[in-house]
Amino acid sequence: MAQHYTRIFAALDGGSTQEAVTARAIALAADNHAHLAFGHVIDSVPYEASGTDFKALCEDVAERIEHDIADILAEARNNPDIPSFELIVRAGRITDTLAEQMIEPFGPDLVVCGERGLSNIKYAFVGSISTFLIRNVRCDVLVVKQN
Repeated sequence: MAQHYTRIFAALDGGSTQEAVTARAIALAADNHAHLAFGHVIDSVPYEASGTDFKALCEDVAERIEHDIADILAEARNNPDIPSFELIVRAGRITDTLAEQMIEPFGPDLVVCGERGLSNIKYAFVGSISTFLIRNVRCDVLVVKQN
């Protein structure tokens, strides 16, 4: 029997797979009548010594995401088969923030992410977010591949 998901979290990274991740998450949420959350983490490490206003930065990034993928987000919000939808933007160290401040509180039974959310250079140094999620979250993880 196929797995039925009730809470789906999609990690948005601004990368080349973001649209595919959002589309897949919406389709799965609708098929399963599941609650849906999209989350994006702003890496705080480059800003730590600068006195950046992270609250304002998060608001700005949330607005940019709302604008950049407005049609996709409207599809999620307006789909009667998706009981709830939210977009969460936080600043912090990516893996810790993603796991502890977004995924754990939402309590998903499926996490959807892109194959590679960071540039190839960063990927080589810090490892991939998808690998981190596969190893550390306690639910199914669907990794959407680049086309």
